[in-house]
Amino acid sequence: MEHEISPHQARDADEFIALLRRLKQRSDLTYRQLEERAAARGQVLARSTLAGVLGGKRLPRPELLAVFLHACGRGDEVPAWLRARDVLAEREMSHSAGESVASAEPVAGPDAAPGEADQPIGAEPRRSSPRRYSRAVLPLGAAVAVVAAATAAWMLLPPDAPGENTATTGAAVGGPATGERVRLRPVAAPRLCLTDGHVRDGRYASLVAVQRPCEEVAPQTTVLEPVGGDLRRIQWHHPEFGKGCLKALTDGPAAGLLEPWDACEKASSFLLQPAEVWGRGAFALRVQGQGCVGIAASDTTEGAEAVVEPCTGAENQAFLVEPAR
Repeated sequence: MEHEISPHQARDADEFIALLRRLKQRSDLTYRQLEERAAARGQVLARSTLAGVLGGKRLPRPELLAVFLHACGRGDEVPAWLRARDVLAEREMSHSAGESVASAEPVAGPDAAPGEADQPIGAEPRRSSPRRYSRAVLPLGAAVAVVAAATAAWMLLPPDAPGENTATTGAAVGGPATGERVRLRPVAAPRLCLTDGHVRDGRYASLVAVQRPCEEVAPQTTVLEPVGGDLRRIQWHHPEFGKGCLKALTDGPAAGLLEPWDACEKASSFLLQPAEVWGRGAFALRVQGQGCVGIAASDTTEGAEAVVEPCTGAENQAFLVEPAR
């Protein structure tokens, strides 16, 4: 009797990868067959890339993991595997970037702004000063984007994929450099860009990140601010209203929304991970310790809000990052 393969058996990346190899073995499918099954679902699972992941020591990207599980016939297990992967990834990240992120979060003290030190524990810190513009008065937008500097890893050839050379995974995919003006377009709605707007149901009054026509973005611009390691803050710049950095809100009616804050040191940290199963130049935006940025309800219409949700590797969590024109 075969024992069930559970992602929660893994205590580190090596054991997680070993479990994935067992899944492939139990599926009785070759790398080529897995690639073909993914293609039948409209997704990309290059056999050379998969071979590199299963022969390596690094956790797979969430979207690649999801595609692999579907190809193995285990689509109903995707949420559990993604949760287990995220636990291990957070554990690894806490060693490499935890200190730099912690140093960016000031503790309220004698010099704290009024109203900050007396807030309830766990509440969202109030913005030091509200952004002084409204789309009802001045219809301006901003493209939101981040770029990852990921490490290239040599791929291993599968035994059933003769003639292929090594490839790379996790490498930067020609995205804009840090500090360069960028825009971010949802893969599912490429004529739209992430910019500022209001929540459609009116539950929150402040401006948040939404998707709107890309031609409405200027003159506001977006740049990337290094935080530590591969982490970045997303900054919106406006020639009149100055700078605001995106903060993923966690409580109240605005929970899950992304709001521009003047106090950038209190904004969220983002990690950009390649999501090439949705095309070259596609990325997933991971919010440090919270999940991934996606478009609410996979909506492709103008005005849909960007929200933070569990990472699934789905199309609504993939964004095209490119230099602003």
